[in-house]
Amino acid sequence: MRQNRAMLVDILSKEELNPFRIAQEQFDEAAEIMKLDSAARALLREPLRVLEVQIPVKMRNGTVNVFKGFRVQHNDARGPAKGGIRFHPMETLDTVKALAMWMTWKTAVADIPLGGGKGGVICDPKQMNKSELEALSRGYIRAVAKIIGPDNDVPAPDVYTDPQIMAWMMDEYSRLSGKYEPAVITGKPVEVGGSLGRTDATAMGGMYNIREAAKYLKIDLKKAKFAIQGFGNAGSFAAKLISRMFGGKVVAVSDSKGGIYSPSGLDVEKAIHYKESNGSLEGFPGAEKVSNEQLLQLDVDILVPAAIENQLRKDNADKVKAKLVAELANGPTTPEADKILAEKGVFVIPDFLCNSGGVTVSYFEWVQDRYGYFWSEDEVYQYLDKKMTKAFKDVLTTYEDMGKKVNMRMAAYIVAVKKVEHAMRLRGWI
Repeated sequence: MRQNRAMLVDILSKEELNPFRIAQEQFDEAAEIMKLDSAARALLREPLRVLEVQIPVKMRNGTVNVFKGFRVQHNDARGPAKGGIRFHPMETLDTVKALAMWMTWKTAVADIPLGGGKGGVICDPKQMNKSELEALSRGYIRAVAKIIGPDNDVPAPDVYTDPQIMAWMMDEYSRLSGKYEPAVITGKPVEVGGSLGRTDATAMGGMYNIREAAKYLKIDLKKAKFAIQGFGNAGSFAAKLISRMFGGKVVAVSDSKGGIYSPSGLDVEKAIHYKESNGSLEGFPGAEKVSNEQLLQLDVDILVPAAIENQLRKDNADKVKAKLVAELANGPTTPEADKILAEKGVFVIPDFLCNSGGVTVSYFEWVQDRYGYFWSEDEVYQYLDKKMTKAFKDVLTTYEDMGKKVNMRMAAYIVAVKKVEHAMRLRGWI
């Protein structure tokens, strides 16, 4: 009996942290506030299309491994689906569905004419060599080619995929279509149709959001202390930009193996170089060792979750000391944690607003590829700043117009869902 009860508790706990259930719960709350009609709710609560594929790859030892992959298109009422492709050993269809749904809201809140999509392959890229990764990348595109394209669905890089993988994927699609198709994939190297400013776009967009939030909250960014959980692309660029743009002090950073902390501030460039040389932050000299969990609880002004889902939960949210949480990761905060943070007066810039810089510059890349005319880095940042500033102010206005009775996440949902619902209604879907 005790064993059965323990198993039930474990199942319920996993269900609570299921990203698609969380995405649906967040949407349901917004739909209730907006009094959305049943047809709109039904269409927006589930993806429009889900494709599951099998990808055979000949490995270096001569065996053939069959990898499972996914492509989900949540909604394309406002334009072609848009969303990254993850290569991850723990990838699940529910994670991909959640991320596709969040991408619908992300493109809407940033006011770019795209919808929400996402892709993933269950694999461990760290155990694969370059030729195996290329074969998997090309195989994935062959498997999903019928539902993607510059006018249908435009993938991009995500966890454990990079510009080189995007170049292989674009090339494979071009081979299948019989012509050069750079606009089918974004996040490519500049030499094959990529955009300047794309590499640090997610972090840069986050910085513009932090700047606007700090103005609203009257936080002096020059004196602010930052902690960053996650030291991959978004987290490491965020650390560099915090010093360069604000003069703020990054006191803690972490990767999957743990973190480092120095109350007087870390040398960000040295930390990045150390991780590149050693594969992790473990053993970084002149700093205290902290766990990812401890980092979330440090006495800082601004906390930047830039790692994975479900890091702030009901069991640790009450220990957060930061005044501002800027979500560079997708889905780092559970609904229960959201309520706790709101009660504590912690101001949260929600993920699909805070990290929408990446998809915005991906949109810029798609536009440049279709025109065959490319912008300077300064132009990209200028356009990105304009988009991010307006998106933040639109959400903040909704937050204030509702008398702060909802948090910023719900305000962002209301802004985004309203745009998507209106597009569906104008097109006669509902």
